[in-house]
Formats: sequence, C-alpha cells, structure tokens
Amino acid sequence: MASLSVAVAFGVRLLLVLLFLPFSALDKILNFRGAVGQARQAVHATAPATVLILLGLTVEIGMSLCILTGTADRAAAFVMAGYCGVTALLWKQFWKPGDFWSGGKGRELFWDFLKNFALAGGFLLITFGTGASTVQDFLADPLGSTHPYAVASGLPKG
Repeated sequence: MASLSVAVAFGVRLLLVLLFLPFSALDKILNFRGAVGQARQAVHATAPATVLILLGLTVEIGMSLCILTGTADRAAAFVMAGYCGVTALLWKQFWKPGDFWSGGKGRELFWDFLKNFALAGGFLLITFGTGASTVQDFLADPLGSTHPYAVASGLPKG
C-alpha cells in the first residue's frame, strides 16, 4: 500500500508539471528563436524577450523539479502558480481580438486563459494545502517541504 501511495503522490505532481517539464521547456530549448519571437509580442524588443524566455525556462525546469522531488515544493508551487497567472495575462489576452462571441481567436484564448488559472489553482493546493488551517504552515515555513513521499508506518509511537 505504501508503494501505491507514493506512486499516486508522484503521479499527481507529474500531471501538474508535465506541461512545463519536459514539453514547454523542451520547446523553448529546441525552438528558442520562435519562443523569443512569441515573447516579443508582449515586450516588443528582442533583449527583454530573450530574458523572459530564459527566466521562463529556469522557472519551468527548476520549479517543476522542486515540485517533483518535494524540495521546497510549497515555494516552488507558489512560483508556478504566479507563472501561470502572468503567462495568462501576457499571452492569453482573449479580450484583445474583439471576436469573442463570433468564435474566433478571442474565444480560443479565453479557454487557454482559464486553463492557466485552473492550473495555478492546482499549484496553490500544493502551496497551501486543502484546508484553512494549512495556510499557517506555509506562512510559518515557506521554503519547507510537504514531504509528499513520506508514508506513515501506522505503528504506535512510544
């Protein structure tokens, strides 16, 4: 049963980061010029766009690994939640095309925008837990680990 618990904990975390590691990070590496071109849509200059892509790559790889390994996973999940929100606001601007009701680009972006925020919610569950009492735990030790792969032995302490 312990093996199943660890496998489920790892699987859930893998599903949360799978979009970023390996896929989005690999896309940024293999198509760096294209990624910079996409970032230029938000910042309009090559140097800041390059910095944004490098920062994004660092966040996607570093924070994903922290979440998977359980190392400072709360802080990493908090950063990833923010990353999802920022990328939604910068690159999923469904309100700009002006064709939302006609089923055009705006409507497609709307669903991507919502998916980004839904994913942010998943990361915030790692950050804060599932109950109001667990928020205090994060605030007391933001770099602490949730110890996702620890399995209680079920033996009485004593």
